[in-house]
Amino acid sequence: MAQRTGTMSDEIGLMPQNRTVRTVVISGVLATIAIALAVTRIGFIPMPSGINATILHVPAIIGGVIEGPIAGLAIGGIFGIFSFLQATTPLFQNPLIAIGPRLLIGVVAYFVYRATRPINEVFALALAGLLGTATNTGLVLGLAVTVPGPNGVPYLTPQQAWTAVVTQAWWEAILAMVITVAVGLAIRGAGRMRRSTV
Repeated sequence: MAQRTGTMSDEIGLMPQNRTVRTVVISGVLATIAIALAVTRIGFIPMPSGINATILHVPAIIGGVIEGPIAGLAIGGIFGIFSFLQATTPLFQNPLIAIGPRLLIGVVAYFVYRATRPINEVFALALAGLLGTATNTGLVLGLAVTVPGPNGVPYLTPQQAWTAVVTQAWWEAILAMVITVAVGLAIRGAGRMRRSTV
């Protein structure tokens, strides 16, 4: 029987023979998905407000929920580094803003999921998606209004940051919640089927 460590993959028996290999494999796959979503632009969803909501951070959330905080940290870090290397705006050309917040997305998602899972699985997955997204949005915008840019003033004014929250951030939170619940339940269901046939 897999040791209960708080990660979904341990409980449902995903690749139980070598936890380190499993973590590396799952992290690599989800990081690749995040990069593919960015390169293909599939990760930018047009919204009725006329803006594009991003789901590029969702693989970090899912990685944290499925595999734990180390995987979430790694996936978020890879996403942040890619964002920094591909940045076309001064905001994300700053590594503190491009990488720093992304490191915490999956970590927060893991601890939220682990804390609330005893209440209800769907609730725990949805809240992990919500607060993982809020971590990304809150830290990026918080740094953008406090860290000075190359011209010596912050990248965004508080008004611009609030506009981003009102027009874009809540769409991203909803999408992250829906995707996290759907993927999490699908993986758990697959794990149960696997155990029932072993």
